[in-house]
Amino acid sequence: MTGIWERQGGEWRLLDPTGFPDEASLHDRVEEAPQLLPLAGSPRLTILGREVRLGSGWADLLAVERSGRLVVIEVKLGHSDEARRAVVAQILAYASYLYGSTLSDLEGVVLGDHLRRRGFDSIASAVTADDQAGGFDRGEFDAAVAANLDGGNFRLVLVLDKTPEELVQVVAYLGAVTPELVIDLITVSQYDVAGSMILVPHRIEPERKVPGAEDRTPSASAGEAFEGSDEFRAQIAKAPSEAQLQLARMADWADAVAGEGLLNRLTTYRGKSGNVTLLPRLPVEDVGLVTIWYDNTGGYVQWWKSVFERQAPAMLDRLNAVIAPQSVGQGNVYRDVSDALLSDITEAYREAVRNLRGI
Repeated sequence: MTGIWERQGGEWRLLDPTGFPDEASLHDRVEEAPQLLPLAGSPRLTILGREVRLGSGWADLLAVERSGRLVVIEVKLGHSDEARRAVVAQILAYASYLYGSTLSDLEGVVLGDHLRRRGFDSIASAVTADDQAGGFDRGEFDAAVAANLDGGNFRLVLVLDKTPEELVQVVAYLGAVTPELVIDLITVSQYDVAGSMILVPHRIEPERKVPGAEDRTPSASAGEAFEGSDEFRAQIAKAPSEAQLQLARMADWADAVAGEGLLNRLTTYRGKSGNVTLLPRLPVEDVGLVTIWYDNTGGYVQWWKSVFERQAPAMLDRLNAVIAPQSVGQGNVYRDVSDALLSDITEAYREAVRNLRGI
């Protein structure tokens, strides 16, 4: 049984979830951290808008995968009458509205105001700001979005605090008979553990695998990923001699952070353009506070402000002071990477891990 178990008096007991005070609270959690949703295929989502007008209704959240597939997310509390069959009709209506749309209409009419409020001029720019690997190809992405709109290839996500059995059956049926749609049914339970908010997400109905279904969903192609720093170090040998020392120091730093147990994993990503990045991913969210880059201009650090704000806010203030007049921004880069700066970034990773462990 999925949940939080606590040992009391020599016995283990399953804690009761505290629940959400209202639908907006669950909605907020999903918007803040869409990566907590255990979706089939584990795509990374970029939120494009909240309460997005689609036809006669308003979709709770509209997001996009890096593959170019749009994602419609509806959030309900399980005790609501809408959490049964009505929510399925609702989310299908949103998908039908998107079906056949053009990319220009989607960006201009449907999402224009939402994108501007988030500081973006297009869907691709929103995804670029969330691209820690550095292998994003805008042309391929835009083509994939357009093809998926034209073919009705969407992901529909229903998020509840608990799922009525009738809803599970309806979703299972739709997943079996509509291979062009991917439908995820997710529950998110909230617990209060020693004063800390704990969220436990669970996917109820896994994606039904249909032979050849993957080929029917156009996607933006990507580069190649390698575990560890070996591939990054191999590329350093091709760098200009004046850049090799700094690149080696940054690779040594990443290995040291991994050796300290501060990472979920360390990955090298080689993009199709030849750029190489080193991704030190946190144990929570599987994202990094920084990305280490090597391209034809040398090596540098790329900051991810939104991750700092969630996971290491104290060190965000310190780093802003250290690199002033520059600042840690979402996707900003910094080239003067000293040993002292790398030491401060290590402290940020330590802060994030302490926060995760409640220390």
